[in-house]
Amino acid sequence: MKVRSALTALALVVAPGVAVLGTASDAFAVTKISQATATQMFRSAGITWSSSGNCSDRNNATCTSFDQLNLATAQGAQTLKGASGCALNITGGTETGHASGTYSHWNGYKLDYGKNTCVTSYIKNNFTYIGLRGDGYPQWQSGSGNVYADEGSHWDALYYNCGGC
Repeated sequence: MKVRSALTALALVVAPGVAVLGTASDAFAVTKISQATATQMFRSAGITWSSSGNCSDRNNATCTSFDQLNLATAQGAQTLKGASGCALNITGGTETGHASGTYSHWNGYKLDYGKNTCVTSYIKNNFTYIGLRGDGYPQWQSGSGNVYADEGSHWDALYYNCGGC
């Protein structure tokens, strides 16, 4: 069976609303999920979300969208919620208006979380401080390699993987 055929078959059994993107030459395949799949995953984990525009349109910067979110990113949020036991509210997803780059919000690798004492304490007490990001924000890295930057009003979380899900 060709790799693309195998990936397509996998996409059909992973979950409804999930698509596996990649080619035989890719080092790895990134699994993208839909808005509906992400909200179901977050709801089942007790994770909330909000937007200043009260919307989910990926092309509107005032919305909070999960369209084209990486499955590992959604799972990383679930892992953080389960491990910390903290209230977790997502305030930024894949919508336009964030910085560009390979490991960006738009490409499905990042989520923003509203700050609260519980989440801040958990990150600072359980992850390793790794210094300032290029834009001056302090960063902490989890044991699995994911990076959490304190951007003042919120946490910017970069998920390379699901965080040990």
